[in-house]
Amino acid sequence: MEHYHLAKNRLTYLAKKSVELIEMSNFFDLKITVKPEHIDILGHVNNVVYVAWMQDVATAHIEHLGVGLDKYLEMKHAMVAVEHHVQYRKAALEGDEIILRTWFNDINALYSFRQYAFYRAKDQALLFVANTKWACVEIETGRPKRMSPTFIQAYQPYDGEQDPYDFSQE
Repeated sequence: MEHYHLAKNRLTYLAKKSVELIEMSNFFDLKITVKPEHIDILGHVNNVVYVAWMQDVATAHIEHLGVGLDKYLEMKHAMVAVEHHVQYRKAALEGDEIILRTWFNDINALYSFRQYAFYRAKDQALLFVANTKWACVEIETGRPKRMSPTFIQAYQPYDGEQDPYDFSQE
């Protein structure tokens, strides 16, 4: 339950910040502005901030789909990250507007697979790419569980009609 409150607080925190949801049919975009607290001693966004942004955009996406944190509690199971692969391409700097893009690229009875591409809005420079393997677990026990039909229906994979790396589609 403590993790739920932390995640819920993070979502509330995000709602109060300068973020903007951008409607896309195949992917989900969240626009953010790089703040001073995101910057490390090298003068650019710290690596761990990108991972936090992965969680932020994934959480905003599932809330948008109607299967967010409250639904997890109601259903007594949730999705948890079990594997991340990240690649840093270019630096983001204070004041940059960044588009956090995410989409599902696959789903099966046990896992969903989410992709991420973060880019700078002004020049469409690709800053970061990543993917996460998510597993369904029972909240009470933490044990793996087959994906519920609710999740399978909501977490539909990218259909291939639009290029998720074509950032001019905003």
